[in-house]
Amino acid sequence: MSSWKEALLETKDLSVGYTGQSIPLFEKLNLTLYAGELVCFMGPNGIGKSTLIRTIAGLQKRIDGSIYIHANNSGLQQQIAVVLTDKVTTPAMTVYELVTFGRYPYLNWNVSLQKDDIRIIDEAIDQVNIRNIISKKLYQLSDGQLQMVMIARALAQTTPIILLDEPTAHLDLNNRVEIMRMLRNLARKTGKAILISTHELDLALQTADYIWLAGHQKNIITGIPEDLVLNGSFDDIFRFKGFDLKTGKVKHDVNRSRTIQLNGSGSEYLWTKNALERNGFQIVAHNGDATVSIETNNKACVWIAGDNRYTSLQGLLKYLFD
Repeated sequence: MSSWKEALLETKDLSVGYTGQSIPLFEKLNLTLYAGELVCFMGPNGIGKSTLIRTIAGLQKRIDGSIYIHANNSGLQQQIAVVLTDKVTTPAMTVYELVTFGRYPYLNWNVSLQKDDIRIIDEAIDQVNIRNIISKKLYQLSDGQLQMVMIARALAQTTPIILLDEPTAHLDLNNRVEIMRMLRNLARKTGKAILISTHELDLALQTADYIWLAGHQKNIITGIPEDLVLNGSFDDIFRFKGFDLKTGKVKHDVNRSRTIQLNGSGSEYLWTKNALERNGFQIVAHNGDATVSIETNNKACVWIAGDNRYTSLQGLLKYLFD
């Protein structure tokens, strides 16, 4: 995978774990981060995702093995930027002040921002679209806004590699989607390698270029999302209960005697099928006990069952229940 792309970081037989414990959480890891790719690191709770992130970042000692960073910059802080889940300890600081911290690895002895530093800070602020809040204090921000600011600080560090630990934790759906899409676009546009640990299975499958999946044998399974779905790796690791990852749907029990032949297309068909299956009906391709057809016109939707026409799925379901 990605052999035509530039490798920015590689591990060789890397073993990681807690300080003072000889038994590793992961061992003999041979992983690669490539330029321009978003990698999502996934696995069950408590498996050691944060520990691996911190180890790669140089914040925690590795048990064994090596980490190679292929970059022109010299110091580690000029090679890897990290966004962790640690709470901000200076809530009275402004957004702009926090973003400037990304330039500290490059400042001279008198800690004075130069023109290039200010330009880079401004670019980072614009890349995550937080220009309208740069004067706000951190305590005035929502969780989603604060996460954007932390990402801007990492961008201001101008490293080829960015590591993020659960960047969408505790955020609502809109913020989760926005951050995942933004990270994917940043990897594409900037050529950075971006690695995030996340539990956002649905979003990771749709945005990640590559998946690192924590295995049962202290290993990490790697591949593109679609391959790991189709070859059963996700099912083996997460052991989903009542959820079919291949279809992306919760499995519903059939508990109604009538089968439904459903005619339609597009999102209207998908959501009608969802409503019918959620309510215990089995959908068949031909010769159902009842036939439901969907008509759409000027964004209006009508469901036809027998001689009846319904303008809502609730009305259709009431008819089918009777």
